[in-house]
Amino acid sequence: MVTLRQLEYLVTIVDQGSFTRAAELLHVTQPALSHQIRVLERQLGGPLLERLPRLVRLTPAGRSMLPHARAALAETRRAEQAARRTAGTASGEVELATLYGYSLGLLPAVLRAWRRVRPDIGVRLFEHRHADELRDAMAAGQADLALGPPPPGWAGPVHPVGEEEFVVVVAADDPAATGPAPFDLASLADRAWVHYAPGNGLAELLDRACAAAGFQPRAAVRTEQTAAAPLLAAAGLGPTLAAAHVIPPDFDGHLLRPTPPVRRPLAVWTRTDPDPLTAAFRTVLTREATARLGSAA
Repeated sequence: MVTLRQLEYLVTIVDQGSFTRAAELLHVTQPALSHQIRVLERQLGGPLLERLPRLVRLTPAGRSMLPHARAALAETRRAEQAARRTAGTASGEVELATLYGYSLGLLPAVLRAWRRVRPDIGVRLFEHRHADELRDAMAAGQADLALGPPPPGWAGPVHPVGEEEFVVVVAADDPAATGPAPFDLASLADRAWVHYAPGNGLAELLDRACAAAGFQPRAAVRTEQTAAAPLLAAAGLGPTLAAAHVIPPDFDGHLLRPTPPVRRPLAVWTRTDPDPLTAAFRTVLTREATARLGSAA
């Protein structure tokens, strides 16, 4: 039978890229570590790791097993935390997976409200660039709950929060800033945009919004950073699309609300029914995020 210790050995070797470094981190001898991996491979009927002169690579069987090994270790850690919370033997922490933009616009108010009611419980954030990465990380057991676009076909509980409204950001002296209302996105078809890097999920959202308006946006510049796009647009590099909730009150750019509006649903979701502490955090998260979305609309 495969043991959690063997799974921990496998994951650590992959993360460290070396049997030697993994053995040092795990406080075992390298021969003992190698022996346990060989035992695991015999149990599973084939090699999981390819041992090269300067690195270790996963075989196809290893690549198939790795996400399940990570999920098993994460769920074990979470089960221990839940038991300690229930027994009152540890303060613990809540783990939240989300997208970068929500750390800017929604989570400061959420975490401030949570700190007021449970200052003894910390929050650990796992931030992702794309909704697909967020979904996969949650499926692999990364965090207690997630804040993001609701994943299609998700089997666990999904609590709707509301809808994000997206605005077009331009410089204060941009000709579009004094244009007619309602604002038509197609009026910017000939402009070069402050776009997002391909790995950022907002790149796809911007492309879809522009495609619905009948054009494909040209990129003046692409940024990996969600927070940078509105600043670059306000500096005159070109229009961009950003969630209204990430724009600070003293922002010196100009915001245009396109017609039809560009919106994205938002939800809090878990794999299973959460333990009482996670459920309490979900309540605060849902309440504060809903309020923040309403104020940004």
